[in-house]
Amino acid sequence: MARLVIMGGGVSGHTAATFAKKWLGKEHEVVVVTPNSNWNWIPSNIWVGVGQMKKEDVIFPLAPVYKKAGIDYKQAKAVSIHPDGKADSDTPYITIEYTEEGRVGETEEVTYDYLINATGPKLNFGATPGLGEGTNLGEHTVSVCTADHAVHANEELRKVFDKAKAGERQKIVVGTGHGMCTCQGAAFEYIFNIEHEAKKAGVRDMLDIKWISNESFLGDFGIGGLHMNRGGYAASSRLFAESLYSEREIPWLIGAHVSKVEAGKLEYELLDGSTGEEEFDFAMLIPPFAGVGLTAVAKDGSDITDTLFAPNGFLKVDAKYDAGAYENWKASDWPKTYQNPTYDNIFACGIAFAPPHPISKPMSSPNGTAIFPTPPRTGMPSGIIGKAVAHSICDLIQNGKGAKLHEASMAEMGAACVASAGKGLTDGTAAALTVYPVVPDFEKYPGLGRDLGYTFGEIGLAGHWIKHILHHLFIYKAKLKPGWTLIPE
Repeated sequence: MARLVIMGGGVSGHTAATFAKKWLGKEHEVVVVTPNSNWNWIPSNIWVGVGQMKKEDVIFPLAPVYKKAGIDYKQAKAVSIHPDGKADSDTPYITIEYTEEGRVGETEEVTYDYLINATGPKLNFGATPGLGEGTNLGEHTVSVCTADHAVHANEELRKVFDKAKAGERQKIVVGTGHGMCTCQGAAFEYIFNIEHEAKKAGVRDMLDIKWISNESFLGDFGIGGLHMNRGGYAASSRLFAESLYSEREIPWLIGAHVSKVEAGKLEYELLDGSTGEEEFDFAMLIPPFAGVGLTAVAKDGSDITDTLFAPNGFLKVDAKYDAGAYENWKASDWPKTYQNPTYDNIFACGIAFAPPHPISKPMSSPNGTAIFPTPPRTGMPSGIIGKAVAHSICDLIQNGKGAKLHEASMAEMGAACVASAGKGLTDGTAAALTVYPVVPDFEKYPGLGRDLGYTFGEIGLAGHWIKHILHHLFIYKAKLKPGWTLIPE
């Protein structure tokens, strides 16, 4: 009997675990180690953050689902990986620390035959002074990165709306809280949902709403922007985004690194080296991401973290990490199998894998401050990668070491994104986009880097209903309801 251990129970880890158990059956063990007791459909947190959904609408307890599936679930955080075992045993294992009530702080060694790192990111609030401390949200800003954060965001937003109703003009700033952030999409959705709710509440004319981002142009989204097919024409995401911000009367400040946050004020540096300040009554700033801080230990007890992990804390996989300057970057630099090059029984999926380099062009100010988006690895790509990695490991377990690994390169993968711009039965809006491939391939698709036949976008009420339906569909799938395997990632 083989044992597969998955560290992390988010979109990618949950996908990998549930498919692996389905394919492996009772003959082999699947173990999930995750510090959270609940699964969270993160794309809908933005609706919690404006009061259009409750926390209970976007989460559900993991224990009953894993019990039903026959998956061994440990509510704990992984602390270290010991890929060579210990002095008296060659069996690899991880050390975990329980977060479950009644067992907090208790540690355990969990052996494995195969290991998947799906730990996701550390929310690195501490990277920007005043944004937060370590992984914890600070008192000056709000976040929608977790369900609890989103509840807090809505509470603070209601206070702002109440002040506006009382005749007190309010300033709202939404965007990225550091020059190396990703997840512009979540902030993009949140700012337009705030604007939409402000209109419904009758306070829009009392609010000054502003966007701040590390993108060098609106519509970069960490994928270098895109051109999409609209009515037979190639329309740029920059034009698409600028039109939307202009229509909603939301000014923008881009190419910005938020360098410090204080009560009611943030400081920033721009790509041209200039600095400035923005005052606010309410701010939602996405923090940068980093690896969760796992360490790796050799048989003799020495630290081999640098062997397994890149400097940013994400697991090294089959990517080309020595591609060098931007001019040398190719689509083929991106990983296909997500297998660690040193230990062939360790894989990564979702945000936990180390990308070879950004997708957007790297930029910095004259002061040397890096200001550009890091590559997104969330949503649809996370699910696809998680499933592919699970498939590879199942084949290795069932067919032996010679089994061919499944591939899911983001440079050969299409993705769909539905970005909400306001929730409502008849007045909701969302931008529905498809991108192929996610990582542009300028050798295969000269000029634009993507296939316009599969890259297109529209915005409207239909898009909102698609996002609303997907919310229920993916929670249904994650709960392993009848026919769950038929729902695509």
